[in-house]
Amino acid sequence: QVELVESGGGLVQPGGSLRLSCVASRSDVKLDTMGWYRQVPGEQRDLVATITDTGNTNYADSVKGRFTVSRDGAENTVYLQMNSLKSEDTAVYLCNAVRNLPYWSDGSLYNRATEFWGQGTQVTVSS
Repeated sequence: QVELVESGGGLVQPGGSLRLSCVASRSDVKLDTMGWYRQVPGEQRDLVATITDTGNTNYADSVKGRFTVSRDGAENTVYLQMNSLKSEDTAVYLCNAVRNLPYWSDGSLYNRATEFWGQGTQVTVSS
């Protein structure tokens, strides 16, 4: 089991910046993808940004050019640098990690993916 702990949330004015961090409780477990989602009460959880262990990134269109995701693979830590924040970025930001375990069965290759979630950190953008 892997626990994810986020930090760095808070209150910021529109146009400001915040940096979120997420640390996994174990560095001996290979986490293939790490990233961030966000959720507003009563709405679905949305992808913000992810990064693979090889450095491939994926961003939601709404944050492209403003947010940057990065990771320290050796320490299983992922960061989210958020610039030019807008009121619509207000949400609980949740750290996510995926561990892939490929295996063979009856001559075919399968993958067992295990997903981990943090408890979330509140980001509020308001003047």
